[in-house]
Amino acid sequence: MQKPLMAVLIASAFFSLNAQAADLIQVYQQALANDAAFASARAALAAGMERVPQGRSQLLPTVGLNGSIVKNDGESTPWNIGQTVTLPNGSQVPVTTGGANERTTTHTLSLTQPLFRWANWQSYEQSKLQQAQAEAQFAQAQQDLITRVAQAYFDVLAAQDTLELSRAQKTATTEQLASAKRNFEVGTQTITDTHEAQAAYDLVVAQEFAAINDLENKRSALQAIIGTAPAGLATLKPGVLLASPEPAVIDPWVSSAESQNYGVVGAQLNYELSKREIQKSRAGHYPTLDLTANIRRQSMTGQTQQSGRSTDKGIGIAYNVPIFNGFAVTSRVRETIALEDKARNDLEATRRNAANTARQAFLGVNSGLAQVRALQAAEVSGNSALESNKLGYQVGVRINIDVLNAQRQLYSTRRDLSRARYDTILNGLRLKSAAGSLREADLAPVNDLLVK
Repeated sequence: MQKPLMAVLIASAFFSLNAQAADLIQVYQQALANDAAFASARAALAAGMERVPQGRSQLLPTVGLNGSIVKNDGESTPWNIGQTVTLPNGSQVPVTTGGANERTTTHTLSLTQPLFRWANWQSYEQSKLQQAQAEAQFAQAQQDLITRVAQAYFDVLAAQDTLELSRAQKTATTEQLASAKRNFEVGTQTITDTHEAQAAYDLVVAQEFAAINDLENKRSALQAIIGTAPAGLATLKPGVLLASPEPAVIDPWVSSAESQNYGVVGAQLNYELSKREIQKSRAGHYPTLDLTANIRRQSMTGQTQQSGRSTDKGIGIAYNVPIFNGFAVTSRVRETIALEDKARNDLEATRRNAANTARQAFLGVNSGLAQVRALQAAEVSGNSALESNKLGYQVGVRINIDVLNAQRQLYSTRRDLSRARYDTILNGLRLKSAAGSLREADLAPVNDLLVK
């Protein structure tokens, strides 16, 4: 017997969707290429890598070339050409021109090499810390991208599951409503059963619309990360088994979070920067010493006896000793000491927050595993309860509301089970992120849990 055309088209679309379904790693690769926040972090890293060359430049010599060209115009009207003029010293010179037209050209090449500038040395040491800080921030951005992609991915799957369960519940409720109407028509049940079934049906329809809207919102959130509308996503394998965290005790995770978490690393580097800033501020009291060298060439042209060229060369030591500047340096030192204290407390707060996040994620994984086992058992029990209530309804020992409640309870359990699995997986990724050990390779075991 030939299948109806519509059924063939639906089946074809279903298999096509599964064939093109993207798994978690493929979605992550899209996010690597298109996520704007990650692209911003990558650009920030590129900028941070220039800190060391800039800091080193303050220890290297500076060379500059400057010059000027000056033209002087003037006239001398009291004398005529050929006239002899007596100078104040008694000598006499002939007048050869009635005015002056001179041009002076000067070029100076100078070099300055810092010999002792304590502030410059501290800036160079700070530049190394700033570059390391940029690297830590980028590593944190990589971890954040992994968790954001996984969160958005499983949010979509959870929304899909909710919608599918709502539609399945709608189908079951529709059947129950039809049964209640038939029984009422033949007089075996009261109108109350029909009203209860109708109310349950209306509620499921409302839940279906809410599920559709939620799915669209979750897909939009994923699209904001990967840059394109997400296609079909690979779903979890049926009855998938989730692994416990390794190690299975909390202390190593907390210890790792307190020392290796990238937020803690960044705060530690910021604290080191603040200590260097104190030394840099105190350098305002210290003398500076530079090696200087220059060569100056000047040429004069015109109708005077002073026309010609001259070259001067010089090399020496330049120093500067600060004596008093209105207590500005002292105030700056006090300010940086206060900022160091702030950075130290920020570090401690970040360390405690990382440890707390690790604890919550670890407990979330273990609690999730227990919850999944409990909900799996509840699903089996709920399915048996529904079948029993259906049978009891058919023989007259159960009423319609009993069947509806059993249906509602079963689909609620399935929805909670689906969400518990996703949350457990996500808590496992968050645990590794809090410990500073989350890598792209950690997506592979999660990806193996999906139907491909």
